[in-house]
Amino acid sequence: MADPTADDVRGFIAAGLPCDHLEVEGDGHHFFATIVSAEFAGKSRVLRHQRVYAALGDRMRAQIHALSMKTLTPAEWAAEPDPHHIQH
Repeated sequence: MADPTADDVRGFIAAGLPCDHLEVEGDGHHFFATIVSAEFAGKSRVLRHQRVYAALGDRMRAQIHALSMKTLTPAEWAAEPDPHHIQH
């Protein structure tokens, strides 16, 4: 089985979790995701990460070796002082 690409991981997450914004970077072994979803509202960081792992299902164990993530609600994302994201 080939290692997943960042686009593969993005697709896996998007298929199982409605996202307002989703970025994934990685090298086939280690990935970093920025995930913005209204489903994160009122949830702790641990519960947010568990929700992403649930969206990935068995792929997290079988294909994705390491995933770091930043999980934000749309309001938290809008408040981020990040010059790289543009609000539309």
